[in-house]
Amino acid sequence: MHTILGSLRCTVFPEADASKPPRAVVVLCHGYGAPGDDLVGLHRELLAMKPSLSQARFIFPEAPLSLAQLGVGEGARAWWQLDMERIIRLQTADAAAIEELEKTEPEGLPHARQVLLKLLDEVTRATGLPYSRVLLGGFSQGAMLATDVTLRLEEAPLGLAILSGTLICRESWTRRAKARSGLPVFQSHGTEDPLLPYSAAVKLKELLTASGLPVELTSFGGGHGI
Repeated sequence: MHTILGSLRCTVFPEADASKPPRAVVVLCHGYGAPGDDLVGLHRELLAMKPSLSQARFIFPEAPLSLAQLGVGEGARAWWQLDMERIIRLQTADAAAIEELEKTEPEGLPHARQVLLKLLDEVTRATGLPYSRVLLGGFSQGAMLATDVTLRLEEAPLGLAILSGTLICRESWTRRAKARSGLPVFQSHGTEDPLLPYSAAVKLKELLTASGLPVELTSFGGGHGI
């Protein structure tokens, strides 16, 4: 089922009995250059692994920015624009580029943060669930956004899923992470990721665990994927 939550077009499951109050909500944000439904297939996979998740409402929001003018791909979206020069440097394992990325708050992140917070506010009001029953996650750029919002919410969410994300906003995230001590985090990353190096994912894990968040980091022998 497609609907508008906050200002974002979303795919929502379950499609039937949507009026039945869920026991939890899962919000998963796609990555840069992907269409809004890029992660929708995860719903079927997760239900097959854990049927009790049928009691949760899954929400897959479409990022607010269209990349049609860049010719990236049909339906391509983004949460914020990328510094393509830096991306090219990351692909060459430029240590200075990695360090810059870790320190930087992307220019478009504040707006992306606000639209996702607006979505979450509407979801919690509509379902009557507290943030403690909402799990946030995403892939790549969507994982960065989910991490940032998780660390900024007034109340800790149910958990955080970081799928091939990376460390940005290091100073801010380090300062805020202490308030999320005990929050469970699932993190996965390809050891051969040519875009967001595995070493940076390890640094993100270390930042979170140093603040008391239990992080399960699952590595796989692949590139930038899930």
